[in-house]
Amino acid sequence: MSLTMGSGPFGSHPAGVFNFTVQRAGHVLYFEDWPRRVRTVFNGETVADSRRVKLLHETGLLPVYYLPEADVRMELLEPTDHATHCPFKGDAAYWTVRVGDRVAERAAWGYPEPLEDAPPLSGHLAFYWDATDAWFEEEQQIFGHPPDPYHRIDVRDSSRYVRVLFHGEVLAESGRPKLLFETGLPTRYYLPTADVRTDLLARSETTSRCAYKGVASYWSLKDADEAGRDLVWSYPDPLPEAGEVAGRLCFLNELVDVEVDGQRQERPATPWSR
Repeated sequence: MSLTMGSGPFGSHPAGVFNFTVQRAGHVLYFEDWPRRVRTVFNGETVADSRRVKLLHETGLLPVYYLPEADVRMELLEPTDHATHCPFKGDAAYWTVRVGDRVAERAAWGYPEPLEDAPPLSGHLAFYWDATDAWFEEEQQIFGHPPDPYHRIDVRDSSRYVRVLFHGEVLAESGRPKLLFETGLPTRYYLPTADVRTDLLARSETTSRCAYKGVASYWSLKDADEAGRDLVWSYPDPLPEAGEVAGRLCFLNELVDVEVDGQRQERPATPWSR
C-alpha cells in the first residue's frame, strides 16, 4: 500500500491544490479538489449546493462527487439502517432523500469513519447520480456522471477514405470524415449525411447521453433484425468539446465493417459489442 499527498497518479498539481492518493494491491483511490460549484436538484428543491466539492477517482469506477455535509440540506435526508463495507474505504452509511411526495431510497452515502489509510472522506456525502433529477456545474447541466478531467475528446479533420459495410452492403463512403478520439474508446468516424445511404436508415426512438458529447439520436437499418438496430447515431446539438461533429453520422464500429484507406479495420470489443 502506498499513500501520497500532493501528487496523484495523474501527475503533480499546483501548490495549494488538495489531492490525496491511496494505492493498495493495484487499486487506486485519488481524491482531489474540484474547483467548480456543484448542485443537485430533486423534486424542484436544491438538495446540495457546494463550492467545496471533492472528486473521487477509483479504479474501475466513474468519478464521484463528494460534497461537504455542511453544503447538503440534511433536513431533506433521513438516515437508514442500511450499511455496506468497502475494503478500500470502510463502512458506508446511507440516507434517503425525501422532498414533498417523492422519495429516493438510500440515495446518498458517506463514510463517517473511513479506514485509516483511506482518503479523508469523513464529513462528505455522495449521491447516486440517477437518484436525483438533475446535476449542475456552475450553470451548465451535467449528464451521465461527473466529468473526468483526465478523459478527453479530440476531433480532427481527416482525408482518410472511409467505407462502412453491413453484411457486404455499402452503407457509407466518405473522403471527408471527422475523426473523434476519446480516451479509452475506439476511433469514431463521423461522416457527412450526404455520404451516407440514409435511404437505408430509419429513425429510432433511442437516445443516449454522454457526459462529454451531449445527447445522441439513433437510426436503425430499415427492415433489419436485431443486428441492425441502433447502428448509427448523431449529435444534433453536441457539447462544445464535440461541436465539430454536429449533425454528422457515426456507425458503431463494433457491429459494422469499417474500411479505412482500403484496409479492413478490426472490430473493437467494447460494452456496445453484441
